Amino acid sequence: MEASEMEGRSFMQAISEKYSPENFPCRRGPGMGVVVVPSGPQGSPMKDRLNLPSVLVLNGSGISHAGEEGEIAAFCAHVVELDLSHNKLQDWYEIRKIVSNIPNLAFLNLSSNQLNDAVLDPGCAKALSGIRRFVLNNTQVSWDTVHTFTREMPELEELFLCLNEYTTVTPAAVPCPTLRLLHITDNSLHEWNEVRKFGSMFPALDTLVMANNNLSSIHDSGEILQRLFPNLRSINLHNSGLKQWEDIEKLNFLPKLEEVRLQGIPLLQAYTSMERRSLIIAQLPSVTNLNGSVVTDGEREDAERFFIRYHLDYSEEELPHRYHCLVTKYGKLAPLAEIDLRPRCHAKVEVRYEDKVEQVNIRLDQTVADLKKQLKPVVQLPTSKMRLYYIDKGTAFGPDELKYSALALHSYSIEDGDEILVVPKKK
Repeated sequence: MEASEMEGRSFMQAISEKYSPENFPCRRGPGMGVVVVPSGPQGSPMKDRLNLPSVLVLNGSGISHAGEEGEIAAFCAHVVELDLSHNKLQDWYEIRKIVSNIPNLAFLNLSSNQLNDAVLDPGCAKALSGIRRFVLNNTQVSWDTVHTFTREMPELEELFLCLNEYTTVTPAAVPCPTLRLLHITDNSLHEWNEVRKFGSMFPALDTLVMANNNLSSIHDSGEILQRLFPNLRSINLHNSGLKQWEDIEKLNFLPKLEEVRLQGIPLLQAYTSMERRSLIIAQLPSVTNLNGSVVTDGEREDAERFFIRYHLDYSEEELPHRYHCLVTKYGKLAPLAEIDLRPRCHAKVEVRYEDKVEQVNIRLDQTVADLKKQLKPVVQLPTSKMRLYYIDKGTAFGPDELKYSALALHSYSIEDGDEILVVPKKK
C-alpha cells in the first residue's frame, strides 16, 4: 500500500462506516435507496448489509484511495450522485477506480481535494465519460487537465471551477459542445481577453457565473460578442470591476440574454437602489430577470420613462444611445411635477353665525376644542354653548357636525372656501 493510502481511508471503508445499519438505518419507499448484500470473499471487512441511497455524500471522510474495486461495483451500481469533497484524494488513478465502477454516475463533486499536481491521462478521463455535472471548486486543477476531461466527457453539461486561483484561461484545441453552465466565481479573471475564450471553448454555453472576478471591462464589439456567445441566456457579474455604462450596453449584443446579475459593481455605487435597477432595466430591453427578480412589463415601462427623465439635463454629446431609442418610443417627456404631499397647515373659511358671515384663517393642526376658543370672540358665545358644523362647498352633502373636541381639524379635509356654521346650544 502506498504512503498516501496509509494516510487516509478507502472509499469502501468510508461507505461501510457511514452507511452501516447502525449509523444509517434501513429505510423504505421510492427513491430512498437500496439494501445490498455484499458478494465479497469470506472475511471481508464489509458489514453484512448496507443501506445505500442513490445519492452518496462522503464529504470530509478522509478518503485517499478507492479500495476494493469489486466491492465498489457490487454496492454502487445504482448510485447517480457522489459527493467526495474535502477528502484527501490526490491521484486521478484512484478517482478513476471509484468512478469506473459506478456506471450510472451523473454528478461528481471533487471540491477541496488537492489535485493541482495530479496528472490526468486520457485513459483515466474516459472513466468520467457519463458525468453530466462536475464540481472541481478549490482543487487548483490546471487548464490542461480541464481540457483533457472535457474531450472525454461527451455528456458534460455543468462545470464548476470556483476558487481555483485562475488569472488566465488557456484555450482548448477541441471545443466542448455540450457544456451549458460554467460556474467560475472567486477567481482572478480581470481581463476580458481571458473571459472571451470561453466562447470558443463552450459554444453552447447558456449560463456564465463569474461573480467575484473583478472583471474590469468588456472590450469586444457587438458583432464579435454576438459571434462569441450566441446561446448565452444568463450572466452573473456580481462584484465585478465594471465602471462604464458602455460595458452594460454591450450586453445587448448577446442575442439570447434574458437574465443578468449585476450587484456590487463600481459603476452603480453612486446611485440609489431604485435608480440602479431602473437604469439597468432601461439599458437592457431584452432582460426579463434582473438580480433574481422578474422584470414585469409595468416595471419596464416605468424604468424606461425614468431613464428619459433622468437624462433630460444631459448635453447632446453626453446622451447614451439608449436615450434616443426610448424617446422614439415615448417621446420627450416633461419632468415630473413636484407635489407637496404634506398636510396643509391653514385654511381660510367662512364662519357663519345667525345672519353674520366672517372670513377666518384657521389652523388645521388644532383640535375642535381649540377652534371653539378661536371663534369665541367672533360669535360672542362661550365654548360650552357652541355647536360647530362643517360644510364642504365642493360636495352636495349636508353639514357635518364637529362633535369630537379632541379631533384635529385636518381629519375633516377642510379647504379654503369651506364653511363653518356656528349654532348655539339650546337650553
